[in-house]
Amino acid sequence: MNLTSTASRASTASRAVSGDAAADDQLAVDARDNPESFGPLYTRHVEAVYRYLRARGASDDEASELVAVAFERALRNIHRYRLRGGGFRAWVLRIARNAFIDSRRRDRPTLTLEHGSELASADQSPEDAAILAEDRRRVLALVQRLPPVQQDALSLRFAAGLSSRQIAAVIGKSEAATKKLLTRALHALKEELHHER
Repeated sequence: MNLTSTASRASTASRAVSGDAAADDQLAVDARDNPESFGPLYTRHVEAVYRYLRARGASDDEASELVAVAFERALRNIHRYRLRGGGFRAWVLRIARNAFIDSRRRDRPTLTLEHGSELASADQSPEDAAILAEDRRRVLALVQRLPPVQQDALSLRFAAGLSSRQIAAVIGKSEAATKKLLTRALHALKEELHHER
């Protein structure tokens, strides 16, 4: 699995999202008085929240339930949203992260790594799809060896497409500390992949 191309795709997605930040802020402010304004925010960010939760180890059903919990809490507490920090996406991902942590405290299930099948495309040969699935399993197994804060930061970066600044807002660290955290996590993964070969 090529971590550099994945990082490039996440960076491109992050730049596209940042262009929508002003529109998100306006919709969030409008949703305080008109809950129907919240609908476009849900539509715009539901996939990123779902991908983040799946990357953190939630099953399909659990991720769907936690997405609903996160957006329900966001709507109920929209009056607390502030027009600073990492933007609406970071805010709702922080809510989703907290819901995920709460559910793990209650349930204490084991973490599964079986959610890579959605990466296979129709134009891939079965052999290529199998190689991709195996590479993904190896990388996910390596990610599971990292400290939880590094796992979380990588999930927010690559599954949810957040920038370092947005991740910092979600995990409660400075942007510089978050960049260093991501750099160390990626370096550790590269080292482990190098040692495996």
